[in-house]
Amino acid sequence: MTTKRVLLLIGVVSAVLLIVGFVVGAVGSRMFGLERPFVSQPGIHLPPDPVFPASVRESVVGYRVADKKTEDHGEQKTEQAADGKEKAEEEHHGLGLMQFAVTNTMLSAWLTSIIMLVFFIGGARNPKVIPNRLQALVEMLFELVLNFASSILGPEMGRRAFPVVATIFFFVLFNAWLAIFLIPIYQAVGYGANVGGEFKLATHLIRPAGTDLNFPLALALVSFVFVEYWGFRAHGFGYLKKFFAFGDLLRGRPSGLINIFVGILELVSELVRIVSFTFRLFGNMTAGEILVVMITFLVPFIATQFVFGLELLVGLIQSVIFAGLTLVFLSVAVSHEEH
Repeated sequence: MTTKRVLLLIGVVSAVLLIVGFVVGAVGSRMFGLERPFVSQPGIHLPPDPVFPASVRESVVGYRVADKKTEDHGEQKTEQAADGKEKAEEEHHGLGLMQFAVTNTMLSAWLTSIIMLVFFIGGARNPKVIPNRLQALVEMLFELVLNFASSILGPEMGRRAFPVVATIFFFVLFNAWLAIFLIPIYQAVGYGANVGGEFKLATHLIRPAGTDLNFPLALALVSFVFVEYWGFRAHGFGYLKKFFAFGDLLRGRPSGLINIFVGILELVSELVRIVSFTFRLFGNMTAGEILVVMITFLVPFIATQFVFGLELLVGLIQSVIFAGLTLVFLSVAVSHEEH
């Protein structure tokens, strides 16, 4: 009886929050004539923002604040604000070739790495014959990934590839899920300035690492180098015959032209994997964050939870796809035979 009452209470509270969220959101505010929605209109900035050092961060914040002032004042903006914007635009050139800054996406990746280390070291340290819950969970996750790798590569090669593939899988998964659970913090904590008596958030302190193109690109390069390394290790320099098949042409066989063309296609497809890996992960993670932010703006509170559930599934799918394709390409590389 108590459980039913708790479930009923949760249902009633959820329904009330859903209605209230609709009324105070951007949609309801426009329908019911409210002054402004409960959540401020979000600004989506695809490039990662520097947070340290302060000098680099302040140039970005000044640039964004100048933009917000221009939007708020419109045609009636003061000459001082216009001069401030021009100055900020002159100073905002992004990071130079030799300039270093810690970005908000980098902080997110570091946070994910720390959580992964704590989770896996805590579960694997001092293993017991009768495992506790954390140890059992870590062992189950490792066994799932190892079985997945072995089913594609075989037991021996699966164990060799396991460390890199498991790192890619869990890093993508933890980054995606951490972004979902910490989205309120991601969107609420950062740097900004007062604009017209109201604080405007210009730069977030942390942002999901998957929304930074550099993060998927780095993983794609790791996967690419890993596959090519094992291709050379399995076949030596004979692995290059897959891409540069000049043998038949040097022997005077006309079919050698076809082999050269096929080799070029193989080389292009090998390099295109970097692009496809990068933009698949980047596109899905960025689209997910934008969707959550926009739903929060339109209908805050409960409605956002449905998107969170969808993003949990998307994060899992993306980690499986990234690790799975790495295993498939590795299988092709180590088992390639010249025909």
